[in-house]
Amino acid sequence: MPVVLGLDFGGTKIAAAVCELSGRRLGEATVAIDREQGASGNLGLGIEAGRKLLVSLVPEDALVAVGACTFGIPTTRGIELAPAIPGWGSLALEAELRVAFDGVEVVVANDVKAAAAAEARWGALAGCDPAVYLNLGTGLSVAIVCGGRVVQGAHGAAGEIAYNLRSVADLGLVLEERVLLEDVVSGRALAERGSRIAGRDVAPVELLEADADGTATSGVLEDFLAELCFHMVNLAVTVDPARIAVGGGIVRSWDRVGPRLRGALVAGVPFPPELVVAAFPYDAPLVGALALGIGAARESQETGSLSTDRGRTSP
Repeated sequence: MPVVLGLDFGGTKIAAAVCELSGRRLGEATVAIDREQGASGNLGLGIEAGRKLLVSLVPEDALVAVGACTFGIPTTRGIELAPAIPGWGSLALEAELRVAFDGVEVVVANDVKAAAAAEARWGALAGCDPAVYLNLGTGLSVAIVCGGRVVQGAHGAAGEIAYNLRSVADLGLVLEERVLLEDVVSGRALAERGSRIAGRDVAPVELLEADADGTATSGVLEDFLAELCFHMVNLAVTVDPARIAVGGGIVRSWDRVGPRLRGALVAGVPFPPELVVAAFPYDAPLVGALALGIGAARESQETGSLSTDRGRTSP
């Protein structure tokens, strides 16, 4: 029985899953990111999690493909725009995975774009053209779907709104001289700013579920919601999407975020798009990674390079 391994390297955790070529998921596992271990250490954590999962679920020779996604923009030289883990930017992820999983197909993509592709194929964005996938997790990013395909951009950076200018005062400033949008609108930003003000560790969900009671941390939440709405309204005016689907950990507080975002879109966009929670709200990147692996395995089957006897690619 040929299987695919999916790996999702996120800013706070690494998720792994194994599925059949039909897409039926057999099992999954999650391991926390350890920033102190740097790029190679965390890559090793993900590879180990994947191997353990395979050993527990299927015979040794069942793996035929690995689909992996990561924050940032993966290239053959490294991963651009990936500051969450020290050294991640210089990591040749695809090459490393090919060494770790020798003899199988390996495909690597950006996590949010992989998530959007999964939503466009099987989820909340199916049949919507154009559409937007908004990721509200540890970081902040969007993906634009047009004609059923995710827009990549000239450098693979389409949708990286974490780098949006926040005001006209940012004009002419290089990245190091200004506060990025992601430093205010993201789960990481909520946790860091809330914790500084409260003098203790504060989780993003705690801030999002707190009443707007005039406390110091309520200002952090207001900044988050106001800037999120501001930029999403401008994006919706630009793209004119039929639907916006939202995924990521912050969706757990949708009752707080959803109405505010919906109200801003209705008020500010000439033709307001439908706003929905993603079909795979918390693991769309992992679903996307599995889809990448399935696609690679099926392509190998069609070209005759996949050995169905052994369940591996041929040498």
